[in-house]
Amino acid sequence: MEKSARFTGVTKPDEVTRPPRKFVRYLAAYLFSLPYLILMLAFGIGPAIYALIISFTSYKNGRPQYFGAGLSNYSKAVSDFRFGSAIGNIAQYLIISIPVGIFGVISIALLLHARQGRYTDFLRTLYFVPGAVAGPTAILLAIFMFDPRLSPFAPLLKAFGFQTITDVARIQNLPVMITLIGFFSGTGGWVAIFYGALQGVSRELLEAALIDGCSAFQLAIHIKLPMIYRYVVFMFILTFAGHIQLFAEPLILNDISAGNTIAGPTYSPNMLSYFLAFSEGNFGAAAVISLLMVLVGLLGAFIIIYGTKFYKTDATVAS
Repeated sequence: MEKSARFTGVTKPDEVTRPPRKFVRYLAAYLFSLPYLILMLAFGIGPAIYALIISFTSYKNGRPQYFGAGLSNYSKAVSDFRFGSAIGNIAQYLIISIPVGIFGVISIALLLHARQGRYTDFLRTLYFVPGAVAGPTAILLAIFMFDPRLSPFAPLLKAFGFQTITDVARIQNLPVMITLIGFFSGTGGWVAIFYGALQGVSRELLEAALIDGCSAFQLAIHIKLPMIYRYVVFMFILTFAGHIQLFAEPLILNDISAGNTIAGPTYSPNMLSYFLAFSEGNFGAAAVISLLMVLVGLLGAFIIIYGTKFYKTDATVAS
């Protein structure tokens, strides 16, 4: 009877009521992921879909006509005389901020890990403290640091020929100023992440490298850095995605130069999108620019992930 049940495909009663093992195994992971998926749908995917609809919408007599604009909003946004300069400004900022941020964080983390002692925890906490300050507040504090009349770095600023805040706050200096603000306010969190990753590097491996005559610099570059390269890629992705959304820093820094606007309200693509929507009432073109920023962020993340084989296992990469 058991043989006939086996060959005829008849299942036993206990097999019918037994839940799938794979689902039960990953149930906790699904439950932990659920809040993130809900928030991503509500505040990420949902607004992106709505922006896509608005990008094809025309407004007449204050009422939207969905899909009535065709591609006219796209042509208006791309052909706007301010669009090219906004893209150029954000590109210049990315060229400066991303290498400085990644190189600075990696250098600090490697130095802390190389000289572990009683002061290491204190220094990690010291680096982390500025990150507790909110973004706009950090920008306001940075204004005092950039003012040669108030800054503790006044001798250094005056050595470069800066006598007043007007001399410092110029449009050509904005990428460097914003890079410095972002670096000192966000370095601590990334240093903590990288330092934690370095703590996972095998001590036996490091000791073997030292026995083989590896110097501290070679140990950092050839042993430690390759072991945590996925964290570097992760920082690269988030830094790129965050920096192309530049908005608050130039907006607040705009009016610190004795009431004179430094960069104007359309310095970055996000600022241009905001200006088109709430100053000119062109919500369609504003939605187009926001979608372009989403596309650039996704494309950049895809290139970085694919180029670095971010999600491949060590065994797959080695093969």
